[in-house]
Amino acid sequence: MTLIRWSRPHDLPAFPSEMLNMPRQINRMFDSFFRPGWQEESDLVPSAWSPATDIVERNNAFVLKVELPGLSKDDLTVTIQDNMLKIRGEKKQETEEKEPSHHRIERSYGAFQRCFTLGQAIRSDEIDASFKDGILTLTVPKAEEAKTKEIDVKVR
Repeated sequence: MTLIRWSRPHDLPAFPSEMLNMPRQINRMFDSFFRPGWQEESDLVPSAWSPATDIVERNNAFVLKVELPGLSKDDLTVTIQDNMLKIRGEKKQETEEKEPSHHRIERSYGAFQRCFTLGQAIRSDEIDASFKDGILTLTVPKAEEAKTKEIDVKVR
């Protein structure tokens, strides 16, 4: 009988970060293909990290929720121009220790930009933005012509 040494997970070599981000990249590719109303312009600015974003369509508005842990509202810029919504910011690395002895750094730092092309007519002057507990919530109201309308069907 031959004995084979068992390796615990922390003894295994680490995966490259590209491998860990692959499912997220595949999901973005499918999301942009199947959701034509919102298109992300991800090639504008390459960044080390990109905050996760949920987009929900309601009858009167789109609601975006962006996870931005460790940022304050002063670290963010939200603009809309030519039917494109841009969210920019920077997450700075903390440097409190004089002689750091880090064993692992997994949190992402650096500048980011998320851009979304608005597929429908919106009222850009009425966009509401709030920031609480690391979540940026944007409510983007639809223009009157873009709202879903119900039509009553009469039975004869």
